[in-house]
Amino acid sequence: MRILYYNWVDYLDEENRGGGVSQYQRNILQALDQQDDIEAVFLSAGISYDLRRRPPRWEQSRHGPARDRERRYEIVNSAVLSPAHFSFGSDAQISDRATEDCFYDFIAATGPYDVVHFNNLEGLPARVLALKSRWPQTRVILSLHNYYPFCPQVNLWFQERETCTDFKAGQKCGRCLPHAHNQKQLRLAHGLAYRLKSAGFSPQSRMFQLLYQPSIRVGRRLAMTVKSIRRAWQKTDTDTRAGETLPATGPTPFARRREEMVSLINAHCDRVLAVSDFTAGIARRYGLQSDILQTSYIGTSHAGNFDRTAPRDLPVQAGEVITLGYLGYMRRDKGFFFLLKALKALPAPMARRVRLLVAAGRGDAQTMAELSELGQNLAGLEYFDGFTQNDLPKILSRIDLGVVPVLWNDNLPQVAIEMHANHIPLLTSDLGGAQELSNCPDMIFRAGDIASFQARLQAILAGAVDLEAYWKGARRPTSMAEHLVQLAAAYQVPRG
Repeated sequence: MRILYYNWVDYLDEENRGGGVSQYQRNILQALDQQDDIEAVFLSAGISYDLRRRPPRWEQSRHGPARDRERRYEIVNSAVLSPAHFSFGSDAQISDRATEDCFYDFIAATGPYDVVHFNNLEGLPARVLALKSRWPQTRVILSLHNYYPFCPQVNLWFQERETCTDFKAGQKCGRCLPHAHNQKQLRLAHGLAYRLKSAGFSPQSRMFQLLYQPSIRVGRRLAMTVKSIRRAWQKTDTDTRAGETLPATGPTPFARRREEMVSLINAHCDRVLAVSDFTAGIARRYGLQSDILQTSYIGTSHAGNFDRTAPRDLPVQAGEVITLGYLGYMRRDKGFFFLLKALKALPAPMARRVRLLVAAGRGDAQTMAELSELGQNLAGLEYFDGFTQNDLPKILSRIDLGVVPVLWNDNLPQVAIEMHANHIPLLTSDLGGAQELSNCPDMIFRAGDIASFQARLQAILAGAVDLEAYWKGARRPTSMAEHLVQLAAAYQVPRG
């Protein structure tokens, strides 16, 4: 069997982009390499560009680690910039003939493939899903690791401050981003990075940092002209802004985007794999057909730890200190700043019983100062400036209770799976799929609600949560071997 995997970023990306999806892709390919009857190829798009505007082309990866280079390809000059917010609102996210033709040419030259598995659609026009019109025997699979088909911001997160539960027929999308990215400048920045990496300069090198970082900062800061902003706002339907009501002009571009994305998926995907029941429920609500949609919990290389470890007693006796562990990113949607605020508001007797461990890339000076100040009010603070898989055993050994305080519909964070697989109980918000790992209402609080969070933490510290029942009802982590069996079933043509 020949399988083509796609994601917007190389799974061996030297800038460590792609988060849990990149880690998942690495795990999948590593596991498939142990099977003699499968050949896996990988393609990415949307981050490599020529400095001069040229048509899209595909090529074998010219940069990054030498490892697996024979199967790593990318489309250069895709009309769809990655990640998604770099091409927010672009019509090319749906269709661009030149990029589609380049994608089809890649398949014709390197295929045919029995399966094309999209771990994302970012970086490509969604109409590439119609590839079965040329290769009808190919199975088309889409995994939902985020909400990109329904949300151009991918995470249903409005104005970087709140969960979006109703996009008002696309009206809200036009004013979602705090500022609009200058795509021309970002394309040039991507082009510079591509040239530097192709010339052998690592993203960690001083030369790369000196040349590239200023260009990407300029690209992120440049907003559209006032005229362009007005034009974008006029595309929104009836809306109220500073007392002004905009006239209704029919379906918004963002409403049409969601409608067409859903239509393309329903028409051309043989199977859509949601990484949690929570994700599947949202996808179904937005129109994905139930007959192609199924939940498929991703496999983890940590699954074996579930058998090698055992639940530990939490330090809940009077005067004992519990270590809360937050792993991931210092981002508002991930609930990091909510967590700081909630812990800062703890009554002094509770605060003296809580120690915080944070493993996340360093934030700005103000954030780090707030974190340090919080540590003075708690029983202690330990900080890791990001982490790798090799760092995890050391980090996890220090944690009593994992915290997943997400404020958005987080599909199923990889870090939650990793903590869970090592028998670290999880205190989670009621948004996203992390709550499905334990299925324990006593360990779930209302997202963004400090009182609810403190009530759950107080119950834990008082020993009122039955951890034996918690682990008895917990979902067993899915191993890579088990996940590959699920994928194999999705990859096979049903009989009859």
